[in-house]
Amino acid sequence: MSEFHHVSVLLEECIEGLNIKPDGIYVDGTLGGAGHSSRIAAKLTTGTLIGIDRDPVALTAAGERLAPFGDRVRLVHSNFCEMDTALQNLGIDGVDGILLDLGVSSPQLDDGQRGFSYMADAPLDMRMNGEDSLDAKQIVNQWSYEELKRILYDYGEERFAPRIAAAICKRREEKEIETTLELVDIIRGAMPASALREKQHPAKRSFQAIRIAVNDELGSVERVMKKAIPLLNKGGRLAVITFHSLEDRIVKNAMAEAAKGCTCPREFPVCVCGKTPQVKLITRKPIVSGPEELERNPRARSAKLRICEKL
Repeated sequence: MSEFHHVSVLLEECIEGLNIKPDGIYVDGTLGGAGHSSRIAAKLTTGTLIGIDRDPVALTAAGERLAPFGDRVRLVHSNFCEMDTALQNLGIDGVDGILLDLGVSSPQLDDGQRGFSYMADAPLDMRMNGEDSLDAKQIVNQWSYEELKRILYDYGEERFAPRIAAAICKRREEKEIETTLELVDIIRGAMPASALREKQHPAKRSFQAIRIAVNDELGSVERVMKKAIPLLNKGGRLAVITFHSLEDRIVKNAMAEAAKGCTCPREFPVCVCGKTPQVKLITRKPIVSGPEELERNPRARSAKLRICEKL
């Protein structure tokens, strides 16, 4: 499985932001190729790293890469939004840092047979965890015009969503849409010539939208942001990298809400809500990749890192 290689985004910024203690307990909720995790594990002496991933292929590859760290590392096959259950099963009730690198990893995109890529012909799949029941083929062939239009607009920010959704519905009346390049062909045919001349691949936004829907990525982010902060020990840090404006909004709002204290109206003479801040924001504005990283890894262009610390 050593071919599963992922270029870690904002690596140095994440390691610095987590403020790692050698004896601490850390969670990498999106293990992937273990780029971030191997750096975290290298800083531990008596501490522990728990690596979580929903993709069995990534988990196997990460296990190989992290093998030199021995029992400092424990791997769990799970969705990051279930990390509270995963930690409970390990007998851990608090951690000193959590890292989440959201979105699809480079090996998943580059493995044509998994159906994430609009550049290679493969069955419509896009599942990060092959054991999940919902795949891209079901969405494309069974979801209504309105639902298709909604996800293309909301998750892909695709301005031609109505035309593409209508074209998908029309084609599937003739025959089931089965492969990625069939879908690319439909998307191309639905877009005006001016859009096809744009630098970005015409299917990029639509494929992103369908992938997010298949894997319930935004729902998972909302759930994990409610669970992650309570799992942190005092002084523990949560570091989250997003690649999509909707993900970033969820993370930003959740951290801002957790950093707020009293929510009573200003005219109240004394606080009656009793709310106190749970965290302090380490990053008021997100950290983004610099020119050198962008030169090495163009996929880092949309990455944003936000960090908060448990009070």
